[in-house]
This record gives sequence, C-alpha cells and structure tokens, in this order.
Amino acid sequence: MTNEPSTVSGNDQPLEDRVNNRSQRPTSRAFQEFMGSHWATDTSELPAADPAAPYAAARRAALSAKFPGERLVIPAGPLKVRSNDTDYRFRPHSAFAHLTGLGVDHEPDAVLILEPTDEGAGDQGSNHSATLYFAPMAGRDSSEFYLNSRSGEFWIGPRPTLSSLSARTGLPTEGLEQLELAITKNAGPQALGGIRIRLLREVDLNVEALVDTSRINTGQDLEASDALDGELAESLSELRVIKDEYEIAELRKSVNATINGFEDVVRNLDKAIAHERGERIVEGTFFARARAEGNELGYDTIAASGNNATILHWIRNNGTVNEGEVLLLDAGVEADSLYTADITRSLPVSGRYTEVQRKVYQAVLDAADATFAAVKPGLKFRDLHTIATTVLAERLNDWGLLPVSLEEALSPEGQHHRRWMPHGTSHHLGLDVHDCAQARAELYLDAELQEGMVFTIEPGLYFKKEDLAIPEEYRGLGVRIEDDILVTADGAVNLSAALPRTPDEVEAWMAKLRG
Repeated sequence: MTNEPSTVSGNDQPLEDRVNNRSQRPTSRAFQEFMGSHWATDTSELPAADPAAPYAAARRAALSAKFPGERLVIPAGPLKVRSNDTDYRFRPHSAFAHLTGLGVDHEPDAVLILEPTDEGAGDQGSNHSATLYFAPMAGRDSSEFYLNSRSGEFWIGPRPTLSSLSARTGLPTEGLEQLELAITKNAGPQALGGIRIRLLREVDLNVEALVDTSRINTGQDLEASDALDGELAESLSELRVIKDEYEIAELRKSVNATINGFEDVVRNLDKAIAHERGERIVEGTFFARARAEGNELGYDTIAASGNNATILHWIRNNGTVNEGEVLLLDAGVEADSLYTADITRSLPVSGRYTEVQRKVYQAVLDAADATFAAVKPGLKFRDLHTIATTVLAERLNDWGLLPVSLEEALSPEGQHHRRWMPHGTSHHLGLDVHDCAQARAELYLDAELQEGMVFTIEPGLYFKKEDLAIPEEYRGLGVRIEDDILVTADGAVNLSAALPRTPDEVEAWMAKLRG
C-alpha cells in the first residue's frame, strides 16, 4: 500500500498543500519554463573568512580533545512555527553558533558533525575533522527558487552556497542529503569496532530520530546513550565559561548598543508617561535600537514601573508609567554575532528620586559596588552573592525591617532578608543571557573566578505593595542595578560603566537627555 497524503473526506487536496492556497501560484508548464530562464549569472567572488572563524576552530579543537574516537553531532535547530505558516526569525542553538562562528540567520536545519580521526590528524591537530551540513540555496532553474516559501530565494532572499559558507567558516560543507549517511555510517558500540555517537539533544527532533534509530539498530542502550549526550551538553556549556578575545569584543558591542537603547528610552519617557500602556512605549523604544544596531533582543525586555518593578520577570509590559514611580528597565541588545548584553537601571520617572527611593537605590548600589570591588581571580563565584546580600541585609537591619537579628538573618537557618532579594546576584553572560547554564556546579557556582569570565552583578530590593511586613512608605518600590563584568588579572572591568550608576549621575543624565 502506498503512503498517501492526508486528506479530508470529499476533498482530494492534501492537507499539507492547503497552506499554499493563499498564494495562488501558477502551475502551468509555460510559467515553470519561463521562471527557470533569463536570470543573470552569479559572478560574485567567494567571501573572506569571518572574523570568528579562527576562534571557532580553536573551540572545536578544545571540544575534540574531550571526546577522542567519538562522533559529535551538533544541530543548529529548525525553524520554529509562530502561527500557522509563519515562523519566528531563526536563531541557531548557541552551541552551534559557538562552534561555527555563525550568527544571525544561518542556517535552519544545519548540523555540525565532528568526525573522529587518528589522534592529531584532524583539524588544527585535533582528534576530529569537522563538516557543516546544510541546505544550500536552490538554483534559479529549480522550482524551489519560487515555490518554497521557507527556503526559496524568491520568498526569503539569497541564501549561502556550499562554497560561500565554507569560505566564511573555514569548514568543509555538504548538502543535507548527505546528513543521514554522515550520522549513521559505522555507528555502533566501540567494543565491536563501531563509532560511538554523542548528540546535542532537544535541538532538532529529526536529527534525534536519525541518531536514536541508528542506536537501536546497532543494539545500543538508549538510557546509557542519554547519559553520553548529557556529558556533551555539559561540555559545550563549560567550553563557554572563559571568553576569548572575539567574544569579549562582541560583548562590548552589544553593551554599547544597549546603552544607546537606554538613552533612547529616557528621551522618549514623556511619551511613555502620556500613554495608557507606557511600559509598551518603553519596550518598543528599546526594541527599535536592538534591531537597528544588532540582531534582536537578547531576551524579553523588562519595562516595569511602580509595583510591576517588584515582579522579577515582568515581561507583559502593559502597565502605565507614572510620575513619582521608579521605572526598572532590564534589557539587552543581541549583536549580529548573537552575543548579548544584560543591563538594568532603576530610573525615577519624574527625573528625581524621592527620599525613600534614593535610600533604597543607594543600598542596592552599595551592594553592587562591594561585590564589584571584591572581584579578582581566585574568588569563588558563589562568594559574589554572599557579599551583595550581606550588604543588603545590613541596610534592611538598619531600617528596622528584619524580624530577627542581623546575625540570625544571615545564618543558613535564617535568610529572612531574602524575602526582598530572592534571586541570585550573578550569572554568566555570552551567547545566552544566562550563559553556561548546563555547566557542572564545580565549574560554575563553586568555581574560582578566572580571567576571561564575563558575568553580571545585579543586586536588588523588591518591596511589593501587598507586603505588610514593611512600612507603607517602601511598598510598591523595586530597584535593581545590573552591570556586565569582565574578570581580568587586576580585578573587574565594568563593561557597562558608561551608563550612569549613582543617584546623582542618573538624575543629571536624565535631565540632559530630556532637555
């Protein structure tokens, strides 16, 4: 029996074809022949290598050293449907971007495979040779050119050829039709002379199906294989803990663009105040800068005014922005390379902090400054949080807000101060806003700081208007200050230092921008 397309009774048009009804595409042979002819020959030269290419090659070599004799499969991921037949803008998985150097729009369904070689015989003397598999641009004599609304050049614009992407990345390239063979050939238990596969999972279901089917066919234990895949994901995260020169330069770009976005928001603040959904005006203003100077937002913007600023991940942004409130803006531009900033400022909507707002802001700033001053190679990452929250607990105690003594609150059995600062003080930053998230604790929380680490310092205090444990004057006020920090041999460099931080600086900066 043949496998016929799905149909609805009484209609012989396949369901999967009906999405194209709106396009009313001509199907005559005359049209097809005419569409395939009279196109100019591509005379463009091959592009130069991307600036990221040598750095990506070094990263692949570092990964290769961890898994000699094993095939490593790292998918970029497919397009993701937003609604019906419209997709989100494509963003590859961060591990794929890290190992290829490709950002922005390359390449849906692509897969990077590191194939084991004799020791030292691979790329850059590594244990693997790497190949990039993807669907190249269809020729203009192909019906794909004008029929495929997901990949056809007529619909989405030019796409790279195998040779052009190879020139940019320094990687050999192959079409996706070669992918199944590349994944499954000689696969099997190493004890029987086969090649063991490790896969970055939860990225591309089609690639997972190829790998898992190969494992089943060769008698491998899927549960044990899942553990192997987990080790690969872990290593890919840990590979990004220390940033190279290229990554640091890209983070500086994203930080600078983000600072420009914050300035745009302040210039546009009066419009936000006048609008019934002023937080959306703030959000949209920053997004315009992100698209103008980068690829996208690094994460959904938090534009939270008044009591909304006490909601840690407020991204609905549908509230008003009122005089007398504090606007907490947590936002980051993602560069075309996909590296993102992550900065927060808490701004007085009227241009000047009230006495209570200034007091709380200064406490948060003191916590941030104390943490910043302690940063140096050798300090434990988890100590950053202890330093910041200790300062905040001391201020809360000074204000009479702690229900117990300072000593009891700071004890492991106490932690009462965390009611008003429930989140962590720092996280790694890079291709993901919460970078290196799958790294082992000993290489993250329990790790010693090293040169080249980039992370945030972001203490805060959040006093909800519903909080009856505090005096009314504090209620409805949320303050967070967040900066992006690079560890050097001499201590910390604040990558976002150009954005004012002290209360006086913030007020003067806002007055200047608002004229």
